[in-house]
Amino acid sequence: MSAPEATAPGRVANGLDEAARLHWREDASEATLRRDGRRWTAWTAWIVTVFCVPGVLLLAIEPLTFPAAAICFAHAWAIPRIQARRGARQVVPIGSERSAGRRVDAARGPERVALGLLGDLVGHAQRDLLAATGLALERGGLGVWLIGEQGAILIRPGGRRVDCWCVRVAEQQQAPQHKAPQQRRGSATPRRRRGSATPREELPAGDRVAHLLLALREDELGFAKVANLGFSGARWRVRQHLPAVSRPALDAARAAVD
Repeated sequence: MSAPEATAPGRVANGLDEAARLHWREDASEATLRRDGRRWTAWTAWIVTVFCVPGVLLLAIEPLTFPAAAICFAHAWAIPRIQARRGARQVVPIGSERSAGRRVDAARGPERVALGLLGDLVGHAQRDLLAATGLALERGGLGVWLIGEQGAILIRPGGRRVDCWCVRVAEQQQAPQHKAPQQRRGSATPRRRRGSATPREELPAGDRVAHLLLALREDELGFAKVANLGFSGARWRVRQHLPAVSRPALDAARAAVD
């Protein structure tokens, strides 16, 4: 597979408006990603320890307490699994169960046009991968990204760790055009809280991915600042929760990291 176009490794002068407005958030960098990754690893280890140690002690004291110990072990297995599943579900590949293109009221014409415009933004190999998996692959300074309708997965250098980000398209945006990234300012916003207005729901699936892709190309560090980190951990933990048709995209991103 040919190498995808690289995203600028640092913050650009005319970055995302949303990133500039989030002045209370720490700027994203290689160092902050490594720190957050260590925190997720420590948290996972702590959860496993908190539930496994009592289970082992119960069995050591009285083997008949096995049912209670099994509940402890089940919690130690289930909680990290739920977190990885949540991170994988945040991405929403095009054509998946939660895709905007699968809505009952989705218009077929605009959906096809949006997918065509999105295809113009990526190379031939990435276009084939997008058609097969519903995820757009983009190489950046922080690693290799897989972009969906409502988030992105970042495969970190080395390919062992992935970060799952939740981010959506701004409400006021129009259909994307094949223009330079700097003309698409303000194209990503963090997911709104439950209960907020969502007039953007009619936006076609391809437009959502295109806007996020252009925002990432314009300002990768700003994109990571605006997005909400929902999971960081081993690649295999996320892969098992992706739709089966989308898993080859994660494998291709892993190969692109090398």
